[in-house]
Amino acid sequence: MNAIKLIAIVLIIGGVLGLTYGGFSYTKDTTAVKLGPLELSVQEKETVNVPVWAGIAAIVAGGLLLVIGGKQR
Repeated sequence: MNAIKLIAIVLIIGGVLGLTYGGFSYTKDTTAVKLGPLELSVQEKETVNVPVWAGIAAIVAGGLLLVIGGKQR
């Protein structure tokens, strides 16, 4: 399997996952107060939404790469 086909498959899988789940969330630690030796940390939950157009574009780009990659032989 060459690199173009591998990238195409990754794009298609990523696009399908983006359309299925619609986004992902993660937790980051931030320092709220730092006063001498005392430090107060806060965990913030961040959510990243994946737009529908980005998922569709990834699937289309992956499909095009598969077609173009297959014709180059």
